[in-house]
Amino acid sequence: MDPRTALIVATLMMLLNGGVLGLMQRGMSPDVQPSAADWRIGTLLAAGGSLLLAAQEGYSPGFILPMGNGCLFLAMALYWRAVRRFDGHADAWWIFLPVALASFGIFWFAAVMPSLEARVIVATVAWSVCLLPAASSLIKGSRHDAAASRRVLAAMMLSLAGFMLLRLIYFVARPSEATSILDTASWVNAVTPLMVAVLPVVGTTAFLMMCSERIRRQWELAATTDYLTDLPNRRTINATGQSRFAAARRTGHKIAVAIIDIDHFKSFNDHFGHECGDQALKHVAALLAQNCRGPSLVGRLGGEEFVALFENAGTNEALAAAERLRASIEQAPVILSGETRRITVSIGISLIANDDNAFDDVLRRADRALYVAKSSGRNRVESDVE
Repeated sequence: MDPRTALIVATLMMLLNGGVLGLMQRGMSPDVQPSAADWRIGTLLAAGGSLLLAAQEGYSPGFILPMGNGCLFLAMALYWRAVRRFDGHADAWWIFLPVALASFGIFWFAAVMPSLEARVIVATVAWSVCLLPAASSLIKGSRHDAAASRRVLAAMMLSLAGFMLLRLIYFVARPSEATSILDTASWVNAVTPLMVAVLPVVGTTAFLMMCSERIRRQWELAATTDYLTDLPNRRTINATGQSRFAAARRTGHKIAVAIIDIDHFKSFNDHFGHECGDQALKHVAALLAQNCRGPSLVGRLGGEEFVALFENAGTNEALAAAERLRASIEQAPVILSGETRRITVSIGISLIANDDNAFDDVLRRADRALYVAKSSGRNRVESDVE
């Protein structure tokens, strides 16, 4: 396949992928839509740049080459920005500075001092400046996001940057073999359009997989996390509690359960309103999360009730941990509607017993201990252990 045909085929594939991404972009979550828009525009620009380079014969090199290469440079910059936006980085204007400099370089070595080797050097630098940081960002992000699509996309970018470097070495070593990218005297020219199409075509598929994996993780998080407090929800607490109960049965280790209830929350909610009530719940949740670390786990059962699991904790350790939770909330008032309000909690503690058949048995006895704490004056810790 000659270079012109390869460029045209690559252009058609890029346009198709850009169109597919445009259709799918509307159904993506708002947090990835800006990134998807950058990737789609970059893909369409890559198609435009390939088409311009395929049609360069018959046009002034000082016009068509800077335009075609400029579209490709801008596409790489937009891919870089898409990756940055996907990872939540702030927008940066300097991403597009290499595009302007490289486009001017192409113009200079096409119209003023014609040199294919110099244009290849400019293009290689411009592509590398965009691709290498984008790949680095993908690799760094994979430390907390284990999506395989990130690593695949990073590998594509590194491979493309490596090809551009090899292409540079080839043309510098054989300066007289070709005069333009359409020259059939060089096999590298036939391969270049295919490599240029890697990101707009195959890379778009990897990018869509990144987006779908993020959406899947968001749904998984929503299914296991309380929407208001960002703590584990009742479903997660029950599943974790059952797992730790079974482990305690196997190993003989102790676990303790604490149910925490905000005192007088209904009257508090009625007086200040539901919005302030939500703020109070978030305040208490943050304090509980701050003071439940290591093997401990805290979550929201629902309403004004929270639950904490203490692993490897006997009666004294569980009571001491619960007392720290109670005191931390009492000593950290919250400002609501311009007023400083003190919030207190009552806590019921229960430990796993020999006759417990399930985690629900431990939870039920902790609830009874909570009832004792509330009926005994509130703002206190009670245990079901005699």
